[in-house]
Amino acid sequence: MKLQNITLLGSTGSIGVSTLDVMRRHPDRYRAFALCAHSQVDKLFAQCLEFRPRFAVLRDAHLAQQLTEHCRAAGLATEVRHGVEALIELAARPEVDAVMAAIVGAAGLEPTLAAARAGKRVLLANKEVLVMAGELFMHAVHTHGATLLPVDSEHNAIFQALPTDFSRGLEDCGVRRILLTASGGPFRTVPLAELANVTPEQACAHPNWVMGRKISVDSATMMNKGLEVIEAHWLFAAPPAMIQVVVHPQSVIHSAVEYADGSVLAQLGNPDMRTPIAYALAYPERIAAGVEPLDLFKVGRLDFHPPDFVRFRCLQLAYDALAEGGTAAAILNAANEVAVAAFLDRELPFLGIAEINEATLAALPAGPQRSLADVLAADAEARQVASRMIRDRHFS
Repeated sequence: MKLQNITLLGSTGSIGVSTLDVMRRHPDRYRAFALCAHSQVDKLFAQCLEFRPRFAVLRDAHLAQQLTEHCRAAGLATEVRHGVEALIELAARPEVDAVMAAIVGAAGLEPTLAAARAGKRVLLANKEVLVMAGELFMHAVHTHGATLLPVDSEHNAIFQALPTDFSRGLEDCGVRRILLTASGGPFRTVPLAELANVTPEQACAHPNWVMGRKISVDSATMMNKGLEVIEAHWLFAAPPAMIQVVVHPQSVIHSAVEYADGSVLAQLGNPDMRTPIAYALAYPERIAAGVEPLDLFKVGRLDFHPPDFVRFRCLQLAYDALAEGGTAAAILNAANEVAVAAFLDRELPFLGIAEINEATLAALPAGPQRSLADVLAADAEARQVASRMIRDRHFS
C-alpha cells in the first residue's frame, strides 16, 4: 500500500484536528507532508512534534520564525514557511497525493484552486471555495482532472447516496430531489423576540456538533446551510429548485437523495466529522475513523420540519444570491464574514448579521465571474461596504 502524502490546509482548526486523528489511526496509509495554520504557533508545533511533516506554514514571517525556533530546539527537520504563496505551492507540489482544504473563509480559496489546477485529490471542507468561485473551481476540477470529494457531512452524505455516475446529470440518474438536512442550530425554538439579545457564547453553543466559532454562528443563523445550498448546486450540478433544506434536530440523518421511483437513500451516523473525513481520505474504501457506532435504539426518534425563512433570513438570502448568479454569492459570503466577526466582537447584534448581509447584497450589483480577480474584487468591495455599514450603523 502506497503511503499517501497529505497537505492539510487548516491543521489547527476543528476539521484539521479531526483529520489528523483519523491519520493517526492509519500511519501505514497517510503521512502529513505539510501542516498549514493561521496563527496558533504552539498548537502547530505540537502537531509537528507528533506528525513530523516535511513543511509547516503560518500566516506571517514573525509567527513562522517562532515556529522555526521551536522546531530547531526540538531537533525537527520540518521546514517552516509563511504566507499565501507557500500555501499555494504546498497544495500543488508533485509529491502531494491529497489536499485537505479546511481553511475557514475566503483565505482558503487560492490554495484550494491551486490544488485543483494541479490535478490533486481535493478533500473539500471549505465552503467558501464553491460559494465564492464555484464556476471557476469546478472548471478547474474538470479541466485538470482533479478528484473532488466533499467533506462537509451533508455533502459527503449526498455523495454517498448518489449513483457513482451522477455527473451525467441528476435527472438522467433518476434523482428527483436532494434533501439537505439542518439541525436548526441552538435557536430553532427560541422565541423571535429573544433573538435580539443573543450573545456570542449562546450562538457558539451548538446542540450537536463541536465546531469553530465562525461556523457555529453561521449554524445559528442558518447561513451555514445557505452556503451549503450553494455548495450543493456546484458539487452536484443541481438546480436550486432541486435542493430542499430539511430541519432535522437530531443530526442523525446527514442528508438524503430522493429518486423518481419514490426511494429515499440517506446516510446516517453519529454527528462526528471523522466519519466524512475518513470516507474522503480512503475513498472508495472505508476505514476505521474512531467514531462510535450509531445506536438506533438510543436515538429513538427522528424529527423533520420545514425551515423557517423568517427566523432564518440568511437561508433565504443564500437562495437569492444563487438565483442572481455571478459574484452575488461572493458578495454575500464576504458580508457575512465581516458581520459574524463584528458579532463575535460584540460590535453588532445577532439579528444585525442578516441585516448587514441583505443590505450589502442590495448595495452591490453582482458582476460576471470571469476570473479569480473578479471574485476577489467583489469580495474586497463587499467587505468594505459591510464594514462601513457596521461602523455607521446604516443597515436598519
